Order: sequence, then structure tokens, then C-alpha cells
Amino acid sequence: MYALIYDDPDQKKTLKKVISVHKSRNDAEQALYRRREDLHRPILECHTRIVWVNRAVSAGEKLTAKDFADWKKGEKIPVGELYSDED
Repeated sequence: MYALIYDDPDQKKTLKKVISVHKSRNDAEQALYRRREDLHRPILECHTRIVWVNRAVSAGEKLTAKDFADWKKGEKIPVGELYSDED
């Protein structure tokens, strides 16, 4: 399942809070766009990103880097996004 997570830029904060959960990447992208509009900020300043979680999660739950990936296995990665954002 896809999730929007709050990706705090502080490297010491390794737990990432789940903002919302979605069945498709398209739904997650729409939620990310709505969040950007609600916060009146560019997406980069929202500190939010879409990730693939290979287990059931719910909003408010905290994840570690090993719990999620930027792309679902087998998912087509858009041109220009050859590498994930993971550190």
C-alpha cells in the first residue's frame, strides 16, 4: 500500500509519521497535491513524500526506513527518477 509520510529533514529523527494511506500511487499523488494546497507551500517545503509499505499501516503510525521504499517492486519509475530518495 502507498502512504504519505512526514519526512522530517532532521537526520536524528529516524521515525517517519504516516499521514495517510492509499491503495494506488495515483490516489497518493492526489493526496500529496491536496496537502500542498492546504499548507500553501511548494511540495518540497511540505516535507511529505509518497512511499510503498509492504504491510498494513494506518495514519498516525510511525515507520523506520526499513519499513518502506520509494518505489513498489516492479513499479515503473518515471524518467529522471532513476534512484530513490533514500539515504
